Amino acid sequence: MKQVAIVISLFLVFACSQKQEQETHYFTNPILAGFYPDPSICKVGDDFYLVTSTFAYYPGLPILHSKDLVNWETIGFAMDRPEQLNLDGHGVSRGLFAPAIRYHNGLYYITCTLIDTGGNFVITATDSAGPWSDPYWIPEVNGIDPSMYFDEDKAYIIYNSIPPDNKPLYGGHRTIRMFEFDVDQMKVKGEEMLLVDGGVDISKNPVWIEAPHIFKKDGYYYLICAEGGTAYNHSEVVFRSDNARGPYVPWDKNPILTQRHLDPLRPNPITTAGHADFVRLDNGDWWAVFLGCRPYADKDYFNTGRETFLTPVKWIDGWPVINPDFEEVQYRYPVPISGTTPAAPSYSRFNYRYEFDEDKLHNNFQFLRTVRDVWYSFSEKPGHLTLNVRSETCSGKMNPSFVAHRQPHLSGSVSTSLAFLPGAENEMTGLMVFQNETHFYFLAKTLIEGRPVVALYQSSTDGQEMQLQASEAIDNEVVRLKIEARNETYAFFFSAAEGDWTLLKEDVDARFLSTREAGGFVGCMYALYATSHGKESASVAHFDWVEITTSDNP
Repeated sequence: MKQVAIVISLFLVFACSQKQEQETHYFTNPILAGFYPDPSICKVGDDFYLVTSTFAYYPGLPILHSKDLVNWETIGFAMDRPEQLNLDGHGVSRGLFAPAIRYHNGLYYITCTLIDTGGNFVITATDSAGPWSDPYWIPEVNGIDPSMYFDEDKAYIIYNSIPPDNKPLYGGHRTIRMFEFDVDQMKVKGEEMLLVDGGVDISKNPVWIEAPHIFKKDGYYYLICAEGGTAYNHSEVVFRSDNARGPYVPWDKNPILTQRHLDPLRPNPITTAGHADFVRLDNGDWWAVFLGCRPYADKDYFNTGRETFLTPVKWIDGWPVINPDFEEVQYRYPVPISGTTPAAPSYSRFNYRYEFDEDKLHNNFQFLRTVRDVWYSFSEKPGHLTLNVRSETCSGKMNPSFVAHRQPHLSGSVSTSLAFLPGAENEMTGLMVFQNETHFYFLAKTLIEGRPVVALYQSSTDGQEMQLQASEAIDNEVVRLKIEARNETYAFFFSAAEGDWTLLKEDVDARFLSTREAGGFVGCMYALYATSHGKESASVAHFDWVEITTSDNP
């Protein structure tokens, strides 16, 4: 059922390029633009399902559906109940790490890690859209990135873990381990098995072997893993064995995917490629989804986080190679499945306008940490999203009045229409671009010296906000706010009611919000936000719509 009115309008220039792509049967990477890291995929009949990490965002673990591997729709979330997912106190880059989705005998399985709170778990569902079960915790799995593998009448759970005897030989020394798994009891069984120690060649001190998945082809069991860490040195490697339990032998031509050896000054680079998962089509073709980044400067700055890319896989001498015909990951490839009619809007190049005229948020929005109290409404002012102005702030580690949408591209804009009458100078409501608790810009309507204004604030490490610019007094209750992303800078605008846009400040440093400077594993979010900075408030803010535009550059 349609959840909120959405108007999708493509740029004319993109419409032309999209028409050309359709005529030549190409798709555009990334297939999931913006903060969609650690993808895992499975095929069930003619349907594909994909899940990615969400860290401290709620609901957790989006379930994306596609018929063609290219056009995706979020049909639900695997962890959408407070009793399933407690994110209180989690930093933005903690929470849910690296899920894996599998299907077996009528049941969907997701394995994942909840850092700092519960550890590793399995959840199940008979319907991919949910509801999903409460977590079955697996305390014996000591590590991260668990993945299920079903081999006829046996099931296994594979994961990143500690070095032998928990005595690392060097920094980043990890292992890949496995248990047999009892799916009836939802428990491990038997003894833990060590599959990989260190990585492809431990004599070279490989770091952060993780994200394991096992597949079977032509009598061999293939184990693919990420290696090198999820930043610039990221890669994907492969091992194989004639027994699911090993021993596993690495390919002598590893890695099967990396971009770390390429010139960082090349045009429109895609970096950090790794953390892959495979899917096999009915015609026998294999494809890989994996994470990558699109930086905007020569020092690997990016604000959109780690995104999901799609490339073909070719089997060469009995081994899989990702992106086999190119050295660089490409922005365009021939479509995997021809003749498919898109069932959902593209998450690669799009314009969205969200009209809040139904009683539920669109699945493209998420909250910061677990929502327990009802602090937003669609009925208080029909056709609007109403936020209570609450004491919680986005600099804390609880759940503020914060409704977020991924920044999909390095170039584009987000805008909204806001009706708000601040009652005190501590009350601020508006539009922000947010990376984490200490790295954000906030374009807010507030009071300064008793006058209602639009002001721009920058976060600081002490939890306070520094004012960068403020407008003259604004008498209108309704204002429009806009943030333009311009690769390495942002520009901030406002407008009284339906008037022309007024520039408040431009050339604001985007690198402050980049992963390189801010740290962590997430990407920037555009957020509707309301706070009274620790004080009680009875004020509310009404948002009429949100519009997100995307340029047509890589």
